[in-house]
Amino acid sequence: MRLSEVFASIQGEGVLVGVPSLFIRTTGCNLRCAWCDTPYTSWRPEGEEWSQERILEWVAGFPRVRHVVITGGEPMLLESMVGLTRALRAGGRHITMETAGTVEQAVECDLMSISPKLSNSTPRAAGQEAAAEMHERARWRPEVLRRLMAGYEHQFKFVVQDWADLTEIERVVAEIGVARERVVLMPEGTRAEVLAERSAWLVEACKERGYRFSPRLHVLLYGERRGV
Repeated sequence: MRLSEVFASIQGEGVLVGVPSLFIRTTGCNLRCAWCDTPYTSWRPEGEEWSQERILEWVAGFPRVRHVVITGGEPMLLESMVGLTRALRAGGRHITMETAGTVEQAVECDLMSISPKLSNSTPRAAGQEAAAEMHERARWRPEVLRRLMAGYEHQFKFVVQDWADLTEIERVVAEIGVARERVVLMPEGTRAEVLAERSAWLVEACKERGYRFSPRLHVLLYGERRGV
């Protein structure tokens, strides 16, 4: 499978924030989010081929780190993902699968981390019309979201830019029927000052509406860097 990077760090988002984790980042995505913070897996995909054996050997080099996060890009696009997750599970690893919830496979994982893309993700700049059309066709798959929610322990993560996003999130939560305690809201941004400004009001919204707030801890600790 084609990977853009592998690295050991801490989980920066969601219900497992702060947990030491191994990250396997695939390359290639069926979306083109305007605020994508990993364009090297989407807008300009890059990477190299890794065999399953090579990946497992790399993972085995970290015997004290039990948690493995498979992210992207969109890892569910890779046909070899089922085999990899089975092998990781057989090795006793805790698996988090990061997905936008637009495609699915019968992977094995302990936490399905689903990040449906809101309308704020659609690119609007001049010259991005084709990307916007592709993105809009793919980003919302409620039937896939419901199956993932029914089949796995899960969390729903939403990237929030402004108050208008909260109205859309409320509609999504109602339509899908996801429990509010499984909904995680995160401020959008790749700079600490932007995250701080948005976190100030977003955490209050979470308290009012019964959602979980998550920082983007890796950004606060390391800044806008790869491999962290």
